[in-house]
Amino acid sequence: MANKETGAPANGLTYADSGVDIDAGDALVDRIKPLAASTRRPGAAADLGGFGGAFDLKAAGYDDPILISGTDGVGTKLKLAIATGKVDTVGIDLVAMCVNDILAQGAEPLFFLDYLATSKLDPERGADIVAGIAAGCRESGCALIGGETAEMPGMYEGEDFDLAGFVVGAAERGRLLPDHDRMSAGDVLIGLASSGVHSNGYSLVRKVVEVAGLDWPDPAPFAPQQSLGDALLAPTRLYVKACLPLIKAGLVNGLAHITGGGLVENPPRMTPKSLNPVIDYGAFELPPVFKWLAETGGIAESEMHRTFNCGIGMLLSVAREDVDQALSMLAENGETGIIVGELQAA
Repeated sequence: MANKETGAPANGLTYADSGVDIDAGDALVDRIKPLAASTRRPGAAADLGGFGGAFDLKAAGYDDPILISGTDGVGTKLKLAIATGKVDTVGIDLVAMCVNDILAQGAEPLFFLDYLATSKLDPERGADIVAGIAAGCRESGCALIGGETAEMPGMYEGEDFDLAGFVVGAAERGRLLPDHDRMSAGDVLIGLASSGVHSNGYSLVRKVVEVAGLDWPDPAPFAPQQSLGDALLAPTRLYVKACLPLIKAGLVNGLAHITGGGLVENPPRMTPKSLNPVIDYGAFELPPVFKWLAETGGIAESEMHRTFNCGIGMLLSVAREDVDQALSMLAENGETGIIVGELQAA
């Protein structure tokens, strides 16, 4: 029975009456504890439940480290995950967007924290999202040591949710990238393949899908064995295991993670003003998903290059005399490096 004057329940309002379910939050924490535990690595216990997470740099093997941090989200790719109900891979995207960035600074990812905000917390869906985050952390050798889940009815509606991530990594002092002192004209640019669109440009992707008159369950025109939704949700590739050995061996003098801004704006972020990274677009084939986007959307080549990764997710700058060794080490770690350009005097 409600209070006649205020309309409130006779026994008083509760947090649940406003749309926030504390029990659901507790249930989610219980479900994700083993996921976090699966990411344990030297230096981190990866236990959840405290007010903060601790990491022991000495136990991780560092003598004189510099900490490198990064934060990012998944962007409007989340709208595709929400529309299809497939949320188990966007956590990989979240981790990849963060750890690939600090890798470009020469850092080994050490620990990760996530932030999940939603209108109504569904423990099962939340666990699926965090399972993707844990998978990305395991693949990167990075411990998931904490995070935050926020249930905010009124801020988000229906099935909407948002994700953000925060990573901390380390490099020994004197080994940070880019190393401009070692860069010179003639250095070779080695590209590592992307797994698709990764996590940038999805507002344009969704516009192209709308123009094409397609729906997410339809067969993907560029990959008919998959639905369009599944094909476009291919998670961002993680480059830590392939690149970190080269960084530690001193074979790389610069890295560029190809995210927003594509192959136009990201490569110059690793070079001094005296050098220009020159990409040979004829050195690699444009993957089918990008051909379809360009043709269906009538997107100009210049716009493609500055919006999408166009098939190259990470770019390495390597001294010419080290190229063979770098390509060999990449192959040993499951990556096929492609020579896609060089540094030239500005």
